[in-house]
Amino acid sequence: MTHIFSLKNVSKTYGDDTLFQDLSFDFKLNEQLGLIGMNGSGKSTLLKLIANETQPDTGELISKKGVRFIYLPQEDILNANQTIEQILYNSTKAVSMDDKECHKIVQKSLGEGKFEDPGTLSKNLSGGWKKKLAISKALCSQPDVLLLDEPTNHLDINGVLWLEKILKNAKFSFIVISHDRTFLENICLNIMEIGKYYPDGYFKIQGQYKKFDKERHKFLSAQQKKQASLSSKMRREDEWLKQGAKARTTKAKYRIEQAQKLKIELHALKTRNKNTATVGIDFHATGRQTKKLLRAYHIKKTIENKKLFSDITFEIGPGFCLGVVGENGSGKSTFLSILEKKIPPDDGKIDWAPDLRIAVFDQNRSKLDPELTLKQALNPSGGDSVLYRDRSIHVVSWAKRFLFMPDQLEMPVKRLSGGEKARIVIANIMLTPCDIILFDEPTNDLDILSLQVLEDSIHQFPGAVVIVSHDRYLMDKVCHKILYLDPKNDAKFFKNFDQIMTYRHSFVEKIKKIKKKPSSKNKSSIAFSYKDKYELDHIEEKILSSENDVDKLSAKIQNPDIINHSEKMKHYCILLKQSQEHVHSLYERWEYLEQKKTSSEK
Repeated sequence: MTHIFSLKNVSKTYGDDTLFQDLSFDFKLNEQLGLIGMNGSGKSTLLKLIANETQPDTGELISKKGVRFIYLPQEDILNANQTIEQILYNSTKAVSMDDKECHKIVQKSLGEGKFEDPGTLSKNLSGGWKKKLAISKALCSQPDVLLLDEPTNHLDINGVLWLEKILKNAKFSFIVISHDRTFLENICLNIMEIGKYYPDGYFKIQGQYKKFDKERHKFLSAQQKKQASLSSKMRREDEWLKQGAKARTTKAKYRIEQAQKLKIELHALKTRNKNTATVGIDFHATGRQTKKLLRAYHIKKTIENKKLFSDITFEIGPGFCLGVVGENGSGKSTFLSILEKKIPPDDGKIDWAPDLRIAVFDQNRSKLDPELTLKQALNPSGGDSVLYRDRSIHVVSWAKRFLFMPDQLEMPVKRLSGGEKARIVIANIMLTPCDIILFDEPTNDLDILSLQVLEDSIHQFPGAVVIVSHDRYLMDKVCHKILYLDPKNDAKFFKNFDQIMTYRHSFVEKIKKIKKKPSSKNKSSIAFSYKDKYELDHIEEKILSSENDVDKLSAKIQNPDIINHSEKMKHYCILLKQSQEHVHSLYERWEYLEQKKTSSEK
């Protein structure tokens, strides 16, 4: 298969911190790669290096001539004073195409992104819509390889599903950094983790995330067992060497040489296994025996004449985890603020257990003073030791528990990454016993290993947890019930995310049926716009092109090489099904436009 680019012995160091060393791998045409790794492992730097936005200290990047790399960073780079439409049109300028093609691409992007007012300035958009615009901008640039760094941050569940659909149907190759395991499972056919705990600096498999997780566990377990085996062997060799055996014979010389090689190999193994350290999360409950910590009766909230939710009734007790999901603007953070007693509900009431202690993980980390040093932030009471579960722990040891190095302690909080700030907030919650923890989007900026530890800690926490997140994997893992806030419908409780997706799908289908039955009164008044005429004039060529794609894919799955390769066969069957569905939707659209044209002419 054709290689789009190859990395050869690439190394990158910042100050005293080596991110990766002698990294070598190939990236193939049509590859859909999920890139994961611990915070600070160099994932973002690697994408910048591939995009030619930074250079390696050693080694080289060899890429195929003419390949167009588009890099989408975590922080959205948008001109604040330009409209949505201007930003999208400007993104097409770097590609050689005529005005007609530019118009077609931009209009399609506006439609797919559901941007209701293309004239809105980007500075007036919410975080979720800015992220959507940044993604749409990257897509309008017509990439051959799209490099996405945590693209699901700030997106609500609708936004994540929108992006999934785009990447499932992508005709370009892509590498995506993400901590969203369901997202990775749904869109990536290859997964790669970079980390110093692997001999080559990375571990990569052909397969989706769940398969990767199993293979990774097997590999690291085998590496730990190998260390134990070599340690036992090394002890025997050390005993032999201590006996003062003289290297008089060739056999003795050979054994001494082998012992030295064994020592080097064991040291390398110990270093790699030591780098698998994870965050030490362990939340501390007050130990109260109250069965009901919080009861809510028919609570309702409206902001600026917009109903967020109403008639919500529930109760939570020790060991219970309630999830909250919904679109941006549906009232998730407001719901948490009501439970925290920061704002009252408009209607209904909440009964809190007496002297209830509530801890809060704020998605904006607003309680962190950016001017404090890391040492001060980790130890709000001051001094060189923190008091955890009635035990004094030196601040250096406490910092290491959250993967901070001693030389970072005097660094100001404002210079730390999002993931590092999230770990400080978690550390502070752990210091104070509480009955309920409220998590507002805790998964943003945390790596997958930290998320797995967080999941285990929520399971083991004796108190109650309420968690707002769009991370479907985590929510299904920790939540006993999930509250779905829907601004278009009543709030409902579900057992898991699958039930929510089924409900959403059935609701969308009902809306479609209603829309397909316009009253006879307004049938004749349907306006047939210039945009509709343009679309109708060009839809036949779209159908022909799409039918050609179906024919090509049908021929592809008859190829013996594909038939005998299960992963490839699965991949092309998915593509064929998507292409067939696309052709069907185009015919339906053609029929609709013809009806619309006929109605407008009456």
